[in-house]
Amino acid sequence: MTTTSSMTEPKSKLCNSADFRTIIRNKTPLMDVRAPVEFEKGVFNNSVNLPLMNNDERAAVGLCYKNSGQAAAINLGNELVSGHNKAERLKKWQKFAQENPQGYLYCFRGGLRSKTTQRWLKESGIDYPLLIGGYKALRQFLISELEQIVQHLLIILAGNTGCGKTPFLAHCKNSIDLEAAAGHRGSSFGGFVNAQSNQINFENKLAEQYITGNYAINQSLILEDEGRIIGSVHLPDSLRRAMALAPIVVIEESFEYRLEHIYREYIVKMSEDFQSTYGTEQGFIHFSQYLEQGLFKIRKRLGTQRYSQLKKVQNIALTQQLTGQSHYHLNWLKPLLCEYYDPMYQYQLGLKAERVIFRGNNAQCLTFIHS
Repeated sequence: MTTTSSMTEPKSKLCNSADFRTIIRNKTPLMDVRAPVEFEKGVFNNSVNLPLMNNDERAAVGLCYKNSGQAAAINLGNELVSGHNKAERLKKWQKFAQENPQGYLYCFRGGLRSKTTQRWLKESGIDYPLLIGGYKALRQFLISELEQIVQHLLIILAGNTGCGKTPFLAHCKNSIDLEAAAGHRGSSFGGFVNAQSNQINFENKLAEQYITGNYAINQSLILEDEGRIIGSVHLPDSLRRAMALAPIVVIEESFEYRLEHIYREYIVKMSEDFQSTYGTEQGFIHFSQYLEQGLFKIRKRLGTQRYSQLKKVQNIALTQQLTGQSHYHLNWLKPLLCEYYDPMYQYQLGLKAERVIFRGNNAQCLTFIHS
């Protein structure tokens, strides 16, 4: 690192940019030089963390700045990031820049860390541009874009559990997938193998999804019916209020169709995903815990006796799955759908009945949406 007075911005073949809309829309590769602890709190799609300083170094420099001022902090930074450390980090930056010549780098505010990284790359023979304003400016831009979503006519996609709302969205030209952005399907069994996004990342992904869609302001947007909370994240207040007033399209499919869909999505696919990630033995253990925890979360609503009964049936199903007979899971999925999810969803939908503008199966609803 260097003093501010000796720092000059290198000229790049690509100019430093604050054209955030184009950067997001083009899914431009981004090199984040913030410390890992900062990266974990908030990231962007297509960003890779290649830090100038690790967590301990950042903390030490920050404390030095607080106690002794900027010049002392810069000197300490130069001392900590030097020799082998500097060479190794520079090597990673060079590799990223060579593999992603149209990308950009950034730190928190687009200040000293970005410009230092940019200057060191320049000295090694690589011109590489930075995001003007850094993470903070791009984050503020994404927050402002979230407010644009509610300027559209919103149409809410509803329907009983298992009717296929999420795959339906994939066939819509103008949909926003809230669950994909949240990394969670909303129910007690809604988690995926990978940990859920935090609130900041959920908002970032939601805004990025909207920008990438390049929707005209007079174009309607289709969103799945969701509560205020999706797993551990919550909808932005303005979006939640707009969704609460929006017209509703209801997908209606047979009980058998929905039961089969739930079996494929929550048993077959989730089992495969866990075993693909953790291996056959550990994957099955994680999958079993996922199902057990999902049922445990709704034990109070089920009642102690019914929960105990379903838990026994679930345990039998898991045992039978080890012999290759996964269909035993239908023995607890069927009553859970019939006795718990269907009555709950029908009650909630009944409260919104005056907003329903169409009902039909998947094909009929898709035709209506695109008409």
